[in-house]
Amino acid sequence: MRTSIRSAALSVLAACVLLAVPFDTLGAAQSSSQGQAGTQKKPVFRLNTQLVSVDVIVRDDKGNVVRGLTEQDFEITEDGRPQEIRSFSFQQIKDQPANTVETVEMLAGAKEKLAEEMRAAPAAGTATTTARAEEAPKPMSSEALAGRRLIVLLFDIASMQPEDVQRAVDSANKFVDKQMTPADMVAVATISTQLDVMSDFSSDKTKVSGALTKLGYKDGTATPPPTADTVATDEALNQDDTSSQDTSDMDMFNNDVRLRALKALAESMAPIEQTKSIMYFSAGLQRSGEDNQVELRSAINAAIRAHVKIYPVDARGLQAVVPGGDATRQSGRGSSLFSGANVTQQYAQMNASQDTLGSLASDTGGRAFLDSNDFMPAFEKVQRDMSAYYLIGYATANNARDGRYRTIKVRVKNPQYKNVKIEARSGYYADRDFQHTIKADRETQLQDQLFSAVSATEIPVLVSASFFRLAADRYFVPINVAVPGSAIPVPAEKDKDKMVLDFMGQVRDERNFPVGQLRQTMQLPAGSTGAVASKQILYQSPVYLPPGHYRVKVVVRENVSGLMGSFEAPIVVPELKTAPLKVSSVLLSTQQAPAKDSKDNPLIKNGEQLIPNLTHIVGKDQKLLFYYEVYDPAAADNAPDVRSSLAFYKGRVKVFETPVISRAQIDDPARKAAVFQLEVPPGSLPPGLYTCQVNIIDSIAGKFAFPRLMFLLR
Repeated sequence: MRTSIRSAALSVLAACVLLAVPFDTLGAAQSSSQGQAGTQKKPVFRLNTQLVSVDVIVRDDKGNVVRGLTEQDFEITEDGRPQEIRSFSFQQIKDQPANTVETVEMLAGAKEKLAEEMRAAPAAGTATTTARAEEAPKPMSSEALAGRRLIVLLFDIASMQPEDVQRAVDSANKFVDKQMTPADMVAVATISTQLDVMSDFSSDKTKVSGALTKLGYKDGTATPPPTADTVATDEALNQDDTSSQDTSDMDMFNNDVRLRALKALAESMAPIEQTKSIMYFSAGLQRSGEDNQVELRSAINAAIRAHVKIYPVDARGLQAVVPGGDATRQSGRGSSLFSGANVTQQYAQMNASQDTLGSLASDTGGRAFLDSNDFMPAFEKVQRDMSAYYLIGYATANNARDGRYRTIKVRVKNPQYKNVKIEARSGYYADRDFQHTIKADRETQLQDQLFSAVSATEIPVLVSASFFRLAADRYFVPINVAVPGSAIPVPAEKDKDKMVLDFMGQVRDERNFPVGQLRQTMQLPAGSTGAVASKQILYQSPVYLPPGHYRVKVVVRENVSGLMGSFEAPIVVPELKTAPLKVSSVLLSTQQAPAKDSKDNPLIKNGEQLIPNLTHIVGKDQKLLFYYEVYDPAAADNAPDVRSSLAFYKGRVKVFETPVISRAQIDDPARKAAVFQLEVPPGSLPPGLYTCQVNIIDSIAGKFAFPRLMFLLR
């Protein structure tokens, strides 16, 4: 079906003119702007500078912070090239802050942000959190929080077993009781299927301890991982089974939730211009970082921009790898127990689960604490790193937006400090323009826009839908998408034959559950660059729905410039059982295109498909086609008597009416439909704005309907 629809859409490109008024208006505005620019040029100043800031800790051979260094004592290189330092300061936090701020509401909106990121319907409890966010005071300014350490204790309870959760909570309680100072402001959050903020930033030990007491061994939900020999046996016996793939997809989804939770927390703390820390208690991510590069890079970039350091703590502690398996596992079988393959695979599983934790730490300037049963050094490290540091900023000389990782090296060039140790993040991912994105990034970009609350408007998009009954509880609903060719930027000479449009859409019901998907990449014919500017590009994809109320959102992207547009509209599929006269949508068309016959597509008849006119703007030389269906008409002697005509009004004055057409048979017995396709020849109406009233009368049943639609004839 999609192949035939795509062929039809491409045929429209060769024959259809640009019809939509908003599109013409946009073109006129652009022309006017260009004309004014030609008469009076205004000076334009462009800033193409990317500022990069680095937190640097300098320690002597005893581990103490070296103070008193100046800007001239440092040298920074990016990918081996020296960089000019633009800003320099020394930040120091004392354990007795001057201000008396005790509580700061900063993370209240992080849960909603993550829910939007994960395209999920609001979960139970969301309303309470939202109300809290609305009532919460505005976040404190950087000046008010100067001299404070902002630390988030994030517990990944979905990855941890009960004893892991209890071990992490006990260490956090010990920190609050013995090591937390008045300068520390601590927040407590958990991540499972969603992000929950148990307590926002507070220097009140009682409040932080109260949030920690809500956690315990009962919150651990992870199941013990399978032994290496069991995994190998399952893979050997179930090579054709899809369950392993389903598990793999679920693991990826869980990892995406965790990485996006870190991103949401970092972005929530971004307005505060000082170093913040997230202590991430986890039992590892069961998949390696390479499997989640898009989400991992996004989380790291968000943390770097927000000056957030991540300190992952493996709550499993020190793990022993036993060749035959420990007491929690059944005895191994086969030769792998004696060849070392069992132990090797167990090591590989453990290292893979810690790989992403190490990446999060090293790339944000934090440190990962792995294979240790004592978590207190992690708290001490966080406090020490945030107590005193140099904040150095430079303007990178590399303005390429290629998304590559850029290595940062900081050196103290003063010979007096040749033995000092430098602690700083090792680099960052550069911004990436559309030309440098990979396939996974482009797909993620479409998905993010599809579920974004703010629509993209770089390309005008128009979406409409109609309905035609296939069965009592099943309707054919074609989703029609129109894009004006004039809105597609003219590609460079080297890209003239690479005009590609990506379409992605989703239909959701009243519960906000997805019930239909649209996805298509349309390659325009080579050499069509010049013709597109005066044409309209049409894409159609069907969904099959029961009666109800729905919403559809479609995102369109041009794949050379990366420009995007989106459109959201309601869809109503009526319950025709209760209608006096059961009538489908009235479809306005101005042309037909060759297509293969399909029993599920009522718009295809005798090898031709009706192409809908989405804009309802018709040229004076185009014919008007009206298509609609009447279901279950009353019959006498097995013959119905359904009559119909079209009446055209200008305001309240009828200016034209077609002859009455009578149907005395059922055209589609399977669907019990009497089909009407009425044509108004070109020139029958003078130009103007019209209301078309479709008169339908079932003379046997004595029932009638008068649906209406408007169109503009040019």
